[in-house]
Amino acid sequence: MNRHLIGLLLGTEEDWPTAFETIVRRMGPVRAGAGEEHGFDVERITIEPFDLRAKPRYDLVIDRLAYWYYVPREWLKKIALMDDVYLLNSPFTFQSMEKHAAYCAMMRLGLKVPDTVLVPFKDPPDHAKFAYTANRYNKPFDLEAIAERMGYPLFMKPYDGGAWVGVTRITDPADLRAAYDSSGQRLMHLQKAVEGYDVFARSLTIGAETMVMKFRPELPMHDRYEVTYEFLDPEVGDEVVTISRLINAFFRWEFNSCENLISGTEVYPIDYANACPDVALTSLHYYFPWAMTALVRWSVFSLVTGRKPRLDLSMANYFAIADRQDLSYQEKLAGYRKLADEYFETDRYLDFCESRMAHVGEVVLAWVDSQDFDDLLVETVRSTYPPEEHDRFIAHFRGLVGLWVRDEKGASSALPS
Repeated sequence: MNRHLIGLLLGTEEDWPTAFETIVRRMGPVRAGAGEEHGFDVERITIEPFDLRAKPRYDLVIDRLAYWYYVPREWLKKIALMDDVYLLNSPFTFQSMEKHAAYCAMMRLGLKVPDTVLVPFKDPPDHAKFAYTANRYNKPFDLEAIAERMGYPLFMKPYDGGAWVGVTRITDPADLRAAYDSSGQRLMHLQKAVEGYDVFARSLTIGAETMVMKFRPELPMHDRYEVTYEFLDPEVGDEVVTISRLINAFFRWEFNSCENLISGTEVYPIDYANACPDVALTSLHYYFPWAMTALVRWSVFSLVTGRKPRLDLSMANYFAIADRQDLSYQEKLAGYRKLADEYFETDRYLDFCESRMAHVGEVVLAWVDSQDFDDLLVETVRSTYPPEEHDRFIAHFRGLVGLWVRDEKGASSALPS
């Protein structure tokens, strides 16, 4: 039997790693097309000094740490460059293609990113040469005039930020001054708000699978993902999926979330450089089993089929479509979707899931419907919320996960025998 070791590079998370480990263990071996069996082990990676010529034991690593912790980031670069370890996600494009570069790239492709302006630091960087350079080359600017030209309301947000940290809604010059004064040494974007939108859609893409969810950012985290069905017109929903897959294929991100605002039939991507997306049980609840299933399936598919990591970006292929004047926006999207499906081997992946991993859905359903999963849910709630809120949130998440179980059982019973 061929055995593969999957490494989890983690911070404070406990819920989804436990889920991933459990599903892999219960799933058992998977047969490849030639009939040979592949088995899988999962290990949580420890951080220590590493020899640049040392061979890693891992075949695939799911990274949730390197976006802020530089020791494991450099280890990931080493095992990608020297050892061809498959990474979710590439530290190269995640480090260089922060939100600013991601906006620029998708604007070049013609996506409807709202008007965005990068503004200089409010407080100068701590560098001996700054005063001379600024005095000679920095051009004075009128921030209020920029805002007036763009039109209120606006959002000010860090050019490389995440988790909504430092994001401020700007409605007038007083808001603008207050937000800019508090930004300190962070580079900030001013971005035109999309007013009166109909739906805030957050899509989580894992490999060749995408789940589009209705998101309510004004609510507490446990209520932000609304459990609802068919909340987008089919054409709009397909565009949201295409944008999500395009972004991931373009940057070689295989585990990422994308936020779009939908106004009528228009789709506006506003945030899509989230290559360490929130997959907490207490956030996703109803959608948590899907996310874990997709993460296991994509990891197994990549290992069993010998999928090769690709560090090089094929930007020119996308720009060739973007620069064609004879194509409509929808035709360009179709071209991007074709490139994304080729990168993710979508047809091959779907066939693999159906022919080699059909049992995984039943494995996940049986586990989520078990006492073991309920124990994980209770433990997660108790480690997340204060004691006086335990009973409330245990009941809340049991209800949402229980709804998923009932829906899955209903779907299974509806299948032809």
